[in-house]
Amino acid sequence: MTKNDRQIFDARTSPYAVFPLGGIGAGTVGIGADGRLQDWEIFNRPAKGSVNGFSHFAVRAERAGEVVDTRVLHGPFTGNRTGSFLAPEFNGYGFGPRRQQMTGFPSFRSSSLAGPYPAADLTFEDPAFPGAVDMRALSPFVPLEDRDSSMPVAMFEVTFNNPGDTPLDYTLFGCLAFDFVDLEGNAEVDIATGDRTILTGRTTLGEDHPDHRQLSLATDHDDTSHQHHLYRGNWFDTMEVYWADIARGGRLRDRKYPSAKSSVANNQADAIEHSLLAAHVTVPAGESRTVRMALSWYVPNFRKYWLTTFPMACCKPSAEVQTHWKNYYATQWSSAEEVARVALDGWADLRDRTLAFRNVLSDTTLPPAVADAVGANLSILKSPTVARLEDGTFYGFEGCHASAGCCEGSCTHVWNYQQALPFLFPSLERSMRIADFEENQDPESGGMAFRIALPKGVGRSSVRPCADGQFGNVMKAYRDWKLSGDDAWLRSLWPSIKSAIEFAWHPDNPDRWDPDQTGVLSGRQHHTLDMELFGPNSWLAGFYLGALSAGAEMAEFVGEADTAAQYRALFEKGKAWVGEELFNGEWFAQKIDIADRDTLAPFQEPGGDASHISGSIFEQYWSEEHGELKYQIGAGCAIDQVLAEWHARLYGLDHLYDPNDFATAVRAIYEHNFVERLGDLANPCRVFGLEEESGTTICSWPRDVPRPAIPVPYSQETMHGFEYAFGCQLMMIGEIDKGVRVFEAVRDRYAGHNRNPWNEFECGSNYARSMAAYAAVPILSGFTFDAGAASMGFAPIHDANGTFRSIWSNGTAWGQVTLTDDAAELTVMGGRLELGELTLRDKTLDAAALADAAGGAVEEGRARLPAGTKLSLALT
Repeated sequence: MTKNDRQIFDARTSPYAVFPLGGIGAGTVGIGADGRLQDWEIFNRPAKGSVNGFSHFAVRAERAGEVVDTRVLHGPFTGNRTGSFLAPEFNGYGFGPRRQQMTGFPSFRSSSLAGPYPAADLTFEDPAFPGAVDMRALSPFVPLEDRDSSMPVAMFEVTFNNPGDTPLDYTLFGCLAFDFVDLEGNAEVDIATGDRTILTGRTTLGEDHPDHRQLSLATDHDDTSHQHHLYRGNWFDTMEVYWADIARGGRLRDRKYPSAKSSVANNQADAIEHSLLAAHVTVPAGESRTVRMALSWYVPNFRKYWLTTFPMACCKPSAEVQTHWKNYYATQWSSAEEVARVALDGWADLRDRTLAFRNVLSDTTLPPAVADAVGANLSILKSPTVARLEDGTFYGFEGCHASAGCCEGSCTHVWNYQQALPFLFPSLERSMRIADFEENQDPESGGMAFRIALPKGVGRSSVRPCADGQFGNVMKAYRDWKLSGDDAWLRSLWPSIKSAIEFAWHPDNPDRWDPDQTGVLSGRQHHTLDMELFGPNSWLAGFYLGALSAGAEMAEFVGEADTAAQYRALFEKGKAWVGEELFNGEWFAQKIDIADRDTLAPFQEPGGDASHISGSIFEQYWSEEHGELKYQIGAGCAIDQVLAEWHARLYGLDHLYDPNDFATAVRAIYEHNFVERLGDLANPCRVFGLEEESGTTICSWPRDVPRPAIPVPYSQETMHGFEYAFGCQLMMIGEIDKGVRVFEAVRDRYAGHNRNPWNEFECGSNYARSMAAYAAVPILSGFTFDAGAASMGFAPIHDANGTFRSIWSNGTAWGQVTLTDDAAELTVMGGRLELGELTLRDKTLDAAALADAAGGAVEEGRARLPAGTKLSLALT
């Protein structure tokens, strides 16, 4: 067994490392390797590069009543010393670093941040400050516990280490701004004292107003002082007096103005209301003490602020349709102060369960690059890419623009790739299935728009169905049923699932996917590369085959034997045809004559076309100059040509392609699409890797096979979710080293010095598709699951020195598994595990054997194993 070392990001060499803190669907605040709070994305939309006034932490040391040193709890500034383009005039570019980042005040000469996600450990050192200062920053992240994991809070533990031979008095200051000056109301500040000191600022707007905001900073420390308000003045008066207040020693003298701030100072940065909370602690010589502070927020009303990017039925909602709704977290907690109290009261439990999850993620024999990719991309669930609607439904953009969500609607063909949510928060994943089938499906034809229109109930989006998203939803419904064992849930969705499958041959399908029920997709097929393929191809045909396979299993279960037989016959026929007609001996190609303009004729729609690219289908897809169809793969080698097999093997479905053909194609993708030096590749598309960096491209045309003049979009890009899914396919066929190399190539592009390790981007920041990385966990574990049958199994395909150790999560419980050649240890960390049988490598143990090992009993044929159970099992 090996334990992956945590990667350490030094502030000087990792200027882009920003660790996100927040809740699922609750927004996030980032903390850099330099300790600066940034990216205040807590106001229901992205805000990359934002600051919240002068919000920061600072520390002071005193000896025998004399101040030794006072410093902002920041490391060295590594940003642009000329200034920021994001800041307003007189504080922006050409005026030096932003004053709000406290760059003009004493800070620590060195700082570093270590993960892995979901907790950050920071260390600050300076020869002038007596002793090191450590900080642990986290937000609750506990598998299966989606409520706790959705808390709008960031939790900070600051530890003062006194290495000297005399006691020292330390103070932790938390300065919190209330940047509400652009709203109709102003900030009101309250401070609650007692067993908790909670500083809260809120806008004067009522709680039902879309712009209502609250921020709290709280501590349970027993010795505190505070200031309701920092000094109000002009020019630089506020921070001038602030520094004098904290640097003079002793307790803070309160300052409280009788009314909310309404005038604007000469310097706009000082016009924002600020408050100050201090925690005082004496640390004996040679000892350490820790102070806790919680930053919480409450912005209850999510406003649909964006203009619809794609054609939606709800572009112009009627006056009766609300364009704002409550965040899920606002139905669970009533204020920022309540969130702070809950966090402080349950601190040890929330922290320990979060750290237990982090420890299981990091204490693993998974290859370091794989563990890194898995953990880092879980942060996407806490980013503004994600929202939770009032009823708890999980909703996602594709990614984030700097100040707005990017590509709305829980896009099915993007969210197809991620595998973190279904395994770690399965109830949230099931809420996505329900939303898709209830909100996005045409009840007559079964066609599914691939974007959800908000608010719910406003009507279906008018975007066309996409083949990978529609059939992916069917496969994912099968997966979610197997993870949950919820038969009633499946039965409730089955009519919609069946309709989604049969849309392929429905007479109202304008794209004519499979009108003759051949088992192979043809016609016009929209997909995640944003255009359409015409004619058969293994990529999208594979999703159809996967839906038929999953549909047959589900039909059998609900008692529709004839439907199951029909789907299986179509599956077998389509699978054979794809293997015979599309496999060229090395990879699967698209079957199309790109010189045939008439291919487009059946799909011209009266009055134009519904694609987000304007013009007739001929204007979109025909190049008169080249005499070719545009945006096709043709004879090329595409990274996703056998992607559906990745889904099928993860979920326990039948092989969709001949296993030998699948393995050969995956090896061909690595040979032809993996690029060691991206700087040698001409890339007219978006640039996600360059110069010495490596990656796997979307499509290639090797061995002089004909290349379309204008090929499928994004062909030369290296998109991370595609790469992770492909790396997993290499692992599936036993090419572990190559699969790991694919993962390494991505993570090397996010190493702190070049990009943020916790922000993989594609169509914007925090891109959802990168959570495909989590699939490596069940794949390398050889993990099988079936909650309905109460079965689970492990047959690892990778170990270290004869030992395999990893996290597991089966939809109802999670924990850690360790396997050697002759023994196994299975720990239940959370949830409740019910097993009728457990297979470990080639050995299957029944419920009686499991109950005996756990010291429990068998109920209804199942061993019931609660959290805290540890099974030690012999495999010989």
